[in-house]
Amino acid sequence: MTLPLVIDTDPGIDDSLALTLAARSRDRSLAAVSVTYGNTTLDRAVRNARLVLARARSSAAPLQVFAGAERPLQRPLVTAKETHGPEGLGDHEPPPAPPVTATATALLEAVRVAGEPVVLVTLGPLTNLALALRHDPALLRSRVTRHVAMGGNIAAAGNSGGLAEFNVWCDPEAAAEVFAAELGGGTELVGLDVTRRLVITAAAVEKLARHPDPDARWYGRLLGFYVRFHQSQEGLAGAVINDPLAVALALEPAWGRAEALRLAVDRAAATGRGETRVGRPSDPGVRVYRDVDLGAVHDWLLGELFGPWLTRSDFLP
Repeated sequence: MTLPLVIDTDPGIDDSLALTLAARSRDRSLAAVSVTYGNTTLDRAVRNARLVLARARSSAAPLQVFAGAERPLQRPLVTAKETHGPEGLGDHEPPPAPPVTATATALLEAVRVAGEPVVLVTLGPLTNLALALRHDPALLRSRVTRHVAMGGNIAAAGNSGGLAEFNVWCDPEAAAEVFAAELGGGTELVGLDVTRRLVITAAAVEKLARHPDPDARWYGRLLGFYVRFHQSQEGLAGAVINDPLAVALALEPAWGRAEALRLAVDRAAATGRGETRVGRPSDPGVRVYRDVDLGAVHDWLLGELFGPWLTRSDFLP
């Protein structure tokens, strides 16, 4: 049975690509979206989600977008404007973000709107899901058949605090609660071990930015900021697009190889904060993706979005 998706996200450059791909998917419907802080503030993230979905679904009825948490469960708010731009959309300058009211039940509302079993994809800090589990775990357990999360790292280097991946680093308490819930039989973690392999080249982004098609240019401006960030931070001539891989593996788990592990989240105040590591037998079970069929994912990206402008050679092998 093909189940719809519910996405919890914090757009964000790569989140915007992931939302677009999910909204355009020919194989699975996107039922609803909940939004959290992370790559940018909650108000900007909600605005960005609505803008991106309107572009992706120009001829369809608007999807409902629910505003969730505006900060972590316990930690101070930190956003990633140096990675995603001051508005969260790279080089774009969108209109001012209208004010929103933060809620603890956004993800529950998104699941209720779906009205049937769903695959839940989380692309940002796990605060919304932790709050939803505190409020109505029975609803989530009855509706969420799989939980696919972009987050964490086992063997790959971290991108926050030296050891951790950003989403888990933002709210390690939420991540620990979510992993412990073992929702849908256990969270499937699409972390830096595999997402760092999904790279669109700087030359491809430049090709988009200079293309006569205004849609191509829009994605070029979105990704151009990312290219400059990766070049300055890592010397990488391209952009790592993490979040689309979580959507890809939510749609087609056979494109990846996941390993069942017992995983611990470091909740230290400083050094080690947010690190995900193989734990003890008493730690929660998580399925961690360790390998991915990049060729299949490249074909999917071309088929659903980039095909009119790019080819396989525009992605790193």
